[in-house]
Order: sequence, then C-alpha cells, then structure tokens
Amino acid sequence: MFKDRATGVLGLLALAAAGCQTPTDPPPPPGGGQEYELDFDAFQQTVAPVLVEYGCHAVECHGGGIRGTFELSPPELPDAAFDFAQARLQVNPVEPDRSPLLAKPLAQEAGGEQHSWEPFSTPDHEGYRAIRDWIRSGELR
Repeated sequence: MFKDRATGVLGLLALAAAGCQTPTDPPPPPGGGQEYELDFDAFQQTVAPVLVEYGCHAVECHGGGIRGTFELSPPELPDAAFDFAQARLQVNPVEPDRSPLLAKPLAQEAGGEQHSWEPFSTPDHEGYRAIRDWIRSGELR
C-alpha cells in the first residue's frame, strides 16, 4: 500500500513539474514596453514656474509631503529632478488631456476634477495651457 501511494505521489509531482515550466523567452511587457517621454528642460522652463506661481509646492499643499498621489519638493529645498519625476507620474500618456496634472487644478465647472485648489477657471488659462502643451509634447518611445 505504501509503495502504491509513493508511486502515485511521484507521478503527480512529475506532472506538476512538467506543467510549471517557465518559458524560455518571457512575454513582452504590456504596451510593448514603450515609455511616454517628456522633456525635462521644457518642464523647468514652462511647468515648474506655474506650479510655483500657484503655490503647488507650498508646504501645506504638495511640497510638505505627499498629498493624494502628487508630491513636490518643498520650497526651501527645491529638487527639479524629483519634481519632474513626480509630475510625470501625473500624466496620462493614453489620454494626455485627461492627465491628473491638468484635471486637478482645473475648475470643476470647466471639466476639472474635485480638488481643494482650482487655480485655472478655464482650459484657456495661460498656466493650464503651459502644462497641457508640455504634456502633449511627449512621445511614446
């Protein structure tokens, strides 16, 4: 009886091992592995000044630690590379105009999302356009 059980267990282990083999080549990542590339210099010249002008980097907003999903470096310790990386996380490469970086500061009456501070009353606002143009300039590569 023990011999029959041992043979059965070994047979099941052999079947399980055969079905659990990994492929020789891993499947490609979703989306083909493309990344939405955005220009750092353009961010520094056009977007960062808007974020500063409207106080997004203030300690009580996004500059004092993460608020929601967006964090910026505090005004007393600016870190351009960190701010750029954080802003990129707020970009929707599939639907750039629906990026949180645009939707959150836009007034709800103009199509924005709920946010405690809505500095842009319309999509025609100069600051909104600066952010939108930077996002739209990105490319999938």
